[in-house]
Amino acid sequence: MVHSLDYTTISHVLDSWERARRLTTNFEQEVGVILFQQYVTAACPNRAAKFPLSHYTFAPCAFCHRLFKNDPQCKVLFGFPLDIDTDSAELLQSKRFLMHAAYLVEMLDTSLGMLGPDDELLAEIMYDLGSKHTRYGVKADMFPQMGKALMVALEAILKHTLNDATRDAWKKTFAELSSEMIRGM
Repeated sequence: MVHSLDYTTISHVLDSWERARRLTTNFEQEVGVILFQQYVTAACPNRAAKFPLSHYTFAPCAFCHRLFKNDPQCKVLFGFPLDIDTDSAELLQSKRFLMHAAYLVEMLDTSLGMLGPDDELLAEIMYDLGSKHTRYGVKADMFPQMGKALMVALEAILKHTLNDATRDAWKKTFAELSSEMIRGM
């Protein structure tokens, strides 16, 4: 449960989140794009070996193309028709992906802002969010990969400033937040 997070854990998470925010110019989009890109890399390791992170810019066009080639069902999750051509200009020039990437980070930011003082309300909100995401086709088995993607995104933004205690704090916090969402599914 979210209420099991102690002050030190929350402090590590919030301090590192704030550092990441200061190091980027468009925090929500930059972190969101990295998150989704890393999610696909983790979910499809055979593709990641062929196309490492350094192969791509963080532009949404390259990422959407990779995401939808690897997992065509993701097109529907992001509001694109299943039969859309992954090489089409319509898809590759869409701003929809950036909107989703930014929204994910905003949602995480809001959740982190609620850590501590009102854990029961946060747990209830995460439960409801899990229920809502079920309607979009999100499955419980997607969360561990997203947690790994979050850690890679934080490493990419913060470079080598994350210590073991902060990494552990993030893993514990993500596990608690996502477990509340999974309960709602």
